[in-house]
Amino acid sequence: MKTLNSVRNGLPVINDRAAGIDIGSRFHVVAVPADLAEQSVRTFSAFTADLECMATWLTDVGITTVAMESTGVYWIPVYEILESHGLHVVLANARDARAVPGRKTDVNDAQWIQRLHACGLLRASFHPDREISALRSYLRLRERHLDYAAAHIQHMQKALTHMNIQLHHVVADITGVTGMRIIRAIVAGERSETALAAMRDTRCKSSIDTIQSALVGNYQPEHVFALTQALAMYDAYQAQLELCDQQIAHSLLRLSQQNVPPREPLPKPRHRTRQPNALNFDVRTMLYQLVGVDLTQIHGVGPYLALRLVAECGTDLSRWPTAHHFTSWLTLAPGCRISGGKVLSAHTRKTKNRVTAHLRLAAVTVGRTNTALGAFYRRLSARIGKAKAVTATARKIAILFYNAMRFGMDYKDPGADHYEQKYRERVVKGLHRRAAEFGFTLQAVEGVS
Repeated sequence: MKTLNSVRNGLPVINDRAAGIDIGSRFHVVAVPADLAEQSVRTFSAFTADLECMATWLTDVGITTVAMESTGVYWIPVYEILESHGLHVVLANARDARAVPGRKTDVNDAQWIQRLHACGLLRASFHPDREISALRSYLRLRERHLDYAAAHIQHMQKALTHMNIQLHHVVADITGVTGMRIIRAIVAGERSETALAAMRDTRCKSSIDTIQSALVGNYQPEHVFALTQALAMYDAYQAQLELCDQQIAHSLLRLSQQNVPPREPLPKPRHRTRQPNALNFDVRTMLYQLVGVDLTQIHGVGPYLALRLVAECGTDLSRWPTAHHFTSWLTLAPGCRISGGKVLSAHTRKTKNRVTAHLRLAAVTVGRTNTALGAFYRRLSARIGKAKAVTATARKIAILFYNAMRFGMDYKDPGADHYEQKYRERVVKGLHRRAAEFGFTLQAVEGVS
């Protein structure tokens, strides 16, 4: 019997100058290849000076690429400092860098991340460029201010209810023109329901008599004080929103200066109504100068949603090779769990992606319109349910956005009737094919369309 001596080879090393970092709140553990440094694992504090020393040490030993997990928000300063030193930084998903079961320490985690990255087994999470990242931060901060302001709107509503002022029953929005006039007058000391009702805006649907009856209240000092505090906080956040809008406009202006302005004029808007909590500048025009296409022509995508999509995804969508890759990143594509030739699950993954949440809301809105996307939503909703119809419609909107940004596609809605006609043609073609398989021939009935 002949004995064969087998040679065990490890995984091939693709990045021979790769490092791995285990991110923490107080310190970070860095691992480099053993042949590049005598001390291949070092620990650095989370202070900025220590992060600078970490970057200097990595460049001195010859490291060119670094991988780390996306741990909370602690990775952000590390990422930015390493990137400023010319290192290629890979931000990996924690589920991709999960170590095998066994003894778990910070050193082992750093060495495991370094080994995976050296073998090319870690995929980089999407991270936009510096300017887009700044725009995204401003928009996310603005959304937080809107959430905080909404809480104080509820506080104003609660104070009015305690005073038995039924303002919310006679105006559509207490933060509208009529509502804010009345609330500010109450805080200023006005108690006459006749004088308060006279502040009604001409566009308000309720009559002066109805508003006057709703403003007869029980003005207790503690409730008026609560209303005053809530109004002051609401106004403070409105002031912060104005500052955020200025920063967002400056970011868009800097980004658009780097591109060639579009030759074609901006198309006419589909809607002229102002969206609630809209930015205080012409978002649509500035976005058109930046991306060269009018994204608001896509049904369901307004100026604010278009800005959010650009801020979250950037202007260069070539990082996703196809629209299928893009929708998979958004977790709007069906899942694929197969074992033993059997499909275990095809459900879409759960996600916290902000873009996906906005696209789902847009899908619900477009489902009520007389458009091709609306007809598609209603057809699927009747067949497979609203939840899956929302996901499928959001995926269609994402594909239209991808094609517009990547290839400059001009979207023109064919209409709900065109979609229904195409759907009927597909069904009839399928019926003819099935009938031919069984040796039958379908014949149209005269007088039936």
